[in-house]
Amino acid sequence: MAADVAGKAFPDLVLMALFLIGSVAMRGAGSTYNDIADRELDRKVERTRNRPVASGAVSVLQAALFCGLQCLIGLAVLLSLNGFSIVLGFCSMLPVLAYPFMKRITSWPQAVLGLAFSWGALMGWAAVFGSLGVPALCLYGAAIFWTMGYDTIYAIQDIEDDVLAGIRSTALLFGKATPMAVGGFYGVTILLLGAAVWAASLGVLAGFGVILFAIHLIWQVKRLDIADGTGALRLFRSNRDAGLILLVGLALDAAVRHFGA
Repeated sequence: MAADVAGKAFPDLVLMALFLIGSVAMRGAGSTYNDIADRELDRKVERTRNRPVASGAVSVLQAALFCGLQCLIGLAVLLSLNGFSIVLGFCSMLPVLAYPFMKRITSWPQAVLGLAFSWGALMGWAAVFGSLGVPALCLYGAAIFWTMGYDTIYAIQDIEDDVLAGIRSTALLFGKATPMAVGGFYGVTILLLGAAVWAASLGVLAGFGVILFAIHLIWQVKRLDIADGTGALRLFRSNRDAGLILLVGLALDAAVRHFGA
């Protein structure tokens, strides 16, 4: 999106490579940190009790060292960006550090996860322009609600164990109304994504990508069954396809508008 606004046919490949490395490293660090913080709860849930730290296959010290190594890789990537992006990147640590503990105190841990997971929407724009703009803020908001939707679907797998372990989630909060709630989250996602495309003055192909993305999310809601944990996992994983659809729409829009000009 930032490349399109900047009048480029393609995103900067160096930045794309840096973001790839940084996202893998920091997602890994966040997951490791989460596994350390949640090791006692993970032992009470069938799906998570065999995670390395919870099962004892990896010690807390080993996990902490691994987490630190991944953070150093992420830091190296961050320090290669502009000053505004560096400050913004450090701010992302607030929701990341808070997230593992939210499931203990609120039924909305998915919202905090959205704040953490979606930070790349801000970082990508900042890395290109050295500032934030309305399109980036709308995209960030869209990604937050998208995360809340697909992570609510993900949480369906663990409803019974979560009740016993005292873990809270939006899936437990909404119960039988979960499909309606996910539909609401996805509805806001689509509206904010459309607002981002409009604010960035992108072209028809970007808009078409948003429409196809929206159709995919609607399909997920229609297929969602709170009694089917296996099906919920498949729907959760299908969001990789949804993201790819959106990416292709944005990329084609930038390329066509650039070469068409």
